[in-house]
Amino acid sequence: MAIVPSRATGPRTPAHRLSIRIDLASGARVGPGKVALLEEIARAGSISAAGRSLKMSYRRAWELVEDLNRHLGQPVVSTAAGGAGGGGAQLTEAGVALVSEYRALEAAATKAAARHLAAIGRKCDSPRRR
Repeated sequence: MAIVPSRATGPRTPAHRLSIRIDLASGARVGPGKVALLEEIARAGSISAAGRSLKMSYRRAWELVEDLNRHLGQPVVSTAAGGAGGGGAQLTEAGVALVSEYRALEAAATKAAARHLAAIGRKCDSPRRR
């Protein structure tokens, strides 16, 4: 299953959006930052390239991956050591499932919240009348 980042661009980006963070019983926290990192690892095939693309250090990217691996009890990213043949990284089945389920939850929540976001937008965006 291919991972395709769901980053909206251009004028279609809504002014108001929902952001979701999941706090799992294991202590793991999964939110837009970690999911974006996993998507970028899937795209780039490298933790360091993913970190660079997201403007974060390799160390920070590796720490986020390790945090998920530790708390989920199974790896979300598999790595191959560098060297003459080069290294690399790819999402495991668990990593693909995590991204997929997170994006499905995000889409469902955004759809369910659409009218509420619109109402908040109308209230917050309209000039105050005195």
